Amino acid sequence: MNSLNQNRLVSIDILRALTMTLMIFVNDLWSLTGIPGWLEHTAAAEDGMGLADTVFPAFLFLTGMSIPLAINYRRSKGDGNEKIVVHILLRAVALLVMGLYLVNGEYINEAATGMKRVVWNSICCTCFILLWNQWPVTANKWILRIIKVIAILVLLVLAWVYRGGEDGKIYGFTTHWWGILGLIGWAYFVSALVFTFAGKNFIILTLAWLLFIFLCIASHAAWLPADGWLRTIISPLGDGSMPAFVMGGILTTLIFLHFRNRHEYKKLFGFLFLFALLLLAAGFYTRTFWGISKIRATSAWVLICSGITIIIFLIVYWLVDLKSKSNWFTIIKPAGTNTLVCYLLPYYAYAIVVLSGLSLPAVLLTGAIGLVKSIVFSLLIVVIAGWLGKAGIRMRL
Repeated sequence: MNSLNQNRLVSIDILRALTMTLMIFVNDLWSLTGIPGWLEHTAAAEDGMGLADTVFPAFLFLTGMSIPLAINYRRSKGDGNEKIVVHILLRAVALLVMGLYLVNGEYINEAATGMKRVVWNSICCTCFILLWNQWPVTANKWILRIIKVIAILVLLVLAWVYRGGEDGKIYGFTTHWWGILGLIGWAYFVSALVFTFAGKNFIILTLAWLLFIFLCIASHAAWLPADGWLRTIISPLGDGSMPAFVMGGILTTLIFLHFRNRHEYKKLFGFLFLFALLLLAAGFYTRTFWGISKIRATSAWVLICSGITIIIFLIVYWLVDLKSKSNWFTIIKPAGTNTLVCYLLPYYAYAIVVLSGLSLPAVLLTGAIGLVKSIVFSLLIVVIAGWLGKAGIRMRL
């Protein structure tokens, strides 16, 4: 079974679908009580990680795994570095804008802004879809331009009226942190540029990956100055941790394609499994110095989660490609192909609940029953994303 189709690999799409479905699930755990602690995020001061702490790094790693496929496909169509860099820049800017607006929604002062958080988030998400939806080629170009101009103007007005903080300390639209999408945007931007100019030079790519890991280690070891230009540059990159995930994904895909194109499947599994084991060993070793922490973005968290993601990818690839079991994942496939819409949909769901005054019985928000509720919620979001994709709402940056 050949799952490599132009710029996509079915195994990556399915693993991305699993990751996004899990992300929706863990993001809904805030609504529950009486659930196991290992499902949730670990506090910053703790040495450890819960299931929720492994989801975001897996998504970053998969972003990296997709980069060689996407850029090589563009090159096969005749795109040079200039066109590819412009595409990378536009995609990164879109992610940064979305991340910035949504993270401001987390800190909104509803009274000072004159708008509920859920309304802010819903308007922002609608503008994002209008701006970056993959509209049909037959759509009227002028109408699309008008729609996009309106979306931009609405976002500008939102930034103008926005007020955050608490009473007595109110501020305007600003960068708190870049949000999940923003962090992905920065890591994608840097890593995709490295791959674009390094090409298939495995040594340069490996050195870049090691550099990001070193920056992560150096930051926690206090080898770097606490402020200054270097700190300003690496801060949006999680002090190197975020692009380390993405670059790790890039290296994994290159190793995968090297052996897959030669039909050397035993070597493929052997090398990638060995790579994963080395990452896990290095992660647990560095844990002895700075612990495992997603909040602090320690090197142990980066290395261990990267190793876990590679192992899960090998399992998915074995099931999908070698055992032809892709039909097992049919229900969640939209989360891997219409991923961004899937990510935005919960904002609308929570807005409906808040604005309508709906509330579920406590029994549905507690313990095992509550977990079933969150699983059903995540699957429902994925199914709706699939319906919307068929109806033409499909965001691909």
